[in-house]
Amino acid sequence: MSQSFSPKVTLSEIITPLDWTIFGLVLFCTFAAVIYGELRKNREIDEDNEQANFLDLLLMGRHLTLPMFVGTLVATWYGGIFGVTEIAFKKGIFNFVTQGAFWYVAYIIFALFIIDHVKSYQAVTLPDLISKMFGPRSAILSGYFNFFNVLPIAYVISLGLFLKALFGGSLVVCMSAGVFLVILYSMWGGFRAVVFSDLVQFFVMCSGVFLILLLSMTTFGGLGFLKANLPETHFHLTGGETLATTLVWGFIALSTLVDPNFYQRVFAAESPKVAKKGILISTLIWFCFDICTTFGAMYARAVIPEAESGQAYLTYAVQLLPSGVRGFVLAGILATILSTLDSYLFLAGTTVSYDLVPKKFKGKVMLHHLGIVSVGIISIFMAVAFEGNIKKVWKTLGSYSASCLLLPVVYGYLFPGKIKDNQFIFACVLGIIGTSYWRNASHSGFAANIDELYIGILSTTLGLILYPFVFKGEKQTAS
Repeated sequence: MSQSFSPKVTLSEIITPLDWTIFGLVLFCTFAAVIYGELRKNREIDEDNEQANFLDLLLMGRHLTLPMFVGTLVATWYGGIFGVTEIAFKKGIFNFVTQGAFWYVAYIIFALFIIDHVKSYQAVTLPDLISKMFGPRSAILSGYFNFFNVLPIAYVISLGLFLKALFGGSLVVCMSAGVFLVILYSMWGGFRAVVFSDLVQFFVMCSGVFLILLLSMTTFGGLGFLKANLPETHFHLTGGETLATTLVWGFIALSTLVDPNFYQRVFAAESPKVAKKGILISTLIWFCFDICTTFGAMYARAVIPEAESGQAYLTYAVQLLPSGVRGFVLAGILATILSTLDSYLFLAGTTVSYDLVPKKFKGKVMLHHLGIVSVGIISIFMAVAFEGNIKKVWKTLGSYSASCLLLPVVYGYLFPGKIKDNQFIFACVLGIIGTSYWRNASHSGFAANIDELYIGILSTTLGLILYPFVFKGEKQTAS
């Protein structure tokens, strides 16, 4: 059976007119949902009320219901589908552990212990929340962290890889064309457009990965087939990596506790109850999604082991699926990417226009649009700088977020009012210095096995502890 699958395919030669029709219908439904959301806004919002319009632009007026909350949160989380399937292709269930299980723990912590703290501040963005918890200087620094954390570099790469496989051409041109289209609808409808497009994309992406796994099992068999055709390490929790390397991903997963996309949706929810229930329901859906993508990529490795790892899942899927279903699943893969890219683009634009500008400029819709465009352009340049390596993007940006920002915010939740504005900055800056130094220095022996994330966490913790001793004369009250 494996001989009939090629390690490299030209999609234009495989896709049938029926596939293109189904693919086009899904895109049509996505943009129709955006238009429907905009029409509802016009009925619900007074266009002359600038404050209400801006709150709708950023948070949909804090009217996010449970179905919309789940749909947009789930859809936003998997834009790097080529990244997770590449890890599963190479390492097997290591992907489920590092890109799934660790994250479920973070989601549940957020739902059960963070939401009540968050909603009481009535913040608009994560830096706005940090401003109210620690002070204005902390908010500015966290705004810069926020900006780099939500630069959608990995998802620009994913979209470029997908469009290149579909239409050909250079990766840079494909990334640029895709980002341009996403910018247009993100600017037009704001967060409302993101949410309503996510509802369609949620259904298509979940159905798509499920169909790939279902057809894989019915075509090749179950776990016995995989065990007979995959390396033994594909069934090890660490995938052949060291425990220390595996646990790094656990700390990166905890950066969810300072992930602006999570906070934005919690801020937009109708109530804390909706946010809690929504995160728990989303976690269950993510569990099922991760099962599908992990084992789907493992089938790809078993059937076409010589395929290029970054696109092996797509290469395998288009040869496995029948006409019509193929078009639907391709639309599902595209939906998975778009649903994350539009959220990150929009949120990065919000960071520029709301968190990093002087107070007199906040709330300006045009500035938000300029922020989205600038972020799109920067993301394309950064994607080129990272040479299309999605895993490297996640590891780099995730390490800084987890090591520098995570601990001060968590300590702030645990000990309200105990951490001062300058103390927050001191700790974060030490974390940046420690992470950057260890990342760029050469190491040998035992030190070579220590990840920069651990050094960053140690540096940030020391900053929080040592601050009162280094600055003894400063008043010991929080801002």
